[in-house]
This record gives sequence, structure tokens and C-alpha cells, in this order.
Amino acid sequence: LRVGLPKPGENRVVFMGNSITEGWAQVYPDFFDGKPYINRGISGQTTPQMLVRFRADVVNLKPKVVVILAGTNDIVENTGPSTLEMIENNLASMVDIATTNNIKVILCSVLPAYDYPWRPGLNPAEKIVNLNKWIKRYAAKNEIIYVDYFTPMADERNGLKKEYSEDGVHPNQKGYEVMAPLVEKAIANALVD
Repeated sequence: LRVGLPKPGENRVVFMGNSITEGWAQVYPDFFDGKPYINRGISGQTTPQMLVRFRADVVNLKPKVVVILAGTNDIVENTGPSTLEMIENNLASMVDIATTNNIKVILCSVLPAYDYPWRPGLNPAEKIVNLNKWIKRYAAKNEIIYVDYFTPMADERNGLKKEYSEDGVHPNQKGYEVMAPLVEKAIANALVD
């Protein structure tokens, strides 16, 4: 989908992510309708893949704000084994590129996942908790807005609550309805500054 440059006064927001971002436009398209939101989620992608396309898919679209939701596919090893430090470095690099280009950043917590049905036994829950702790600390230290999707969506096992997902990883409409007001509030705050 080709997108022109923002119109004067347009508060463009790019959503950068994986299948959870991509699916948002399919499962809950009303969220994007009539808003200057551009969905740049690509299913299956890990943070190094997002970093490679960050200029084309974020910077070149000249948004005011970028919403970054990334890391779960690194934990499931979609592009090979990956440490938390590797994920953190890639997120930090995306933030650096955005900030250098005067784009406000919103960093999102990774959604809870107790297990990945297509790759069982990786015990992702604890890794996701630790990654989110880092994202939250990093955001605070760098005065970046942090959106906590994890807390309202996690069950007692730090998995995704059953009512919010069919497979324990990807949100359904109810899941996106939890996420939407949280990110809308963050976008409003980002545009005030």
C-alpha cells in the first residue's frame, strides 16, 4: 500500500510491529478507520527485521509518532536464537532512528504468552516479563511513553487471558478493545509535547 506524505496538520501515527499489529487492522479495522494511523505490522517479524525496514516504513512516511510493539517473535526464535540483550539493542536502535528524525516514540510492552502453540516448550512467560521490565525502565530513562498491555491482559500464569485470544498469542477483537484505549491515550500524550 503506497502512502503519500502527511497532509498539513495531519497527526500521522505509524504502528510498527509483527502479526499482532498486522492483525489489528484485520480483526478490529474500526480502530484505524478515518484516523491518520498507518499499520506497518508484518506477520512473523523479529526486531532485526523491523530495524532493517524502519527507515522505509516509518521515517520516510514522516509521522509525528511511531508505536513500536515488538519482541515476541524474537523470543519464539523466528529468525534463530535471540537473547534479551539482542532484542533490547534492536528496540533501542529503532528509538534512536525515530528520535533523530523528530518522531515521538511510544514503546509497548510485549503481550503475555504462556506458550507458543506452533513452538511449544520455550517457556516464554518469564522472558516476556523480563523484557517488559527492561522496556519500561528504558522508556522511563529516555522520557519515552510506555504502554503496558501486559498487566491488563495477563492471567495468573503470565499467559494471555483466554477471553482475549483464540491461540494464547494473538489478540481477538476483545483483546484489541483492551489495547485500543491504552494506545490512544499514549498517542494523545505524545502529540501534546
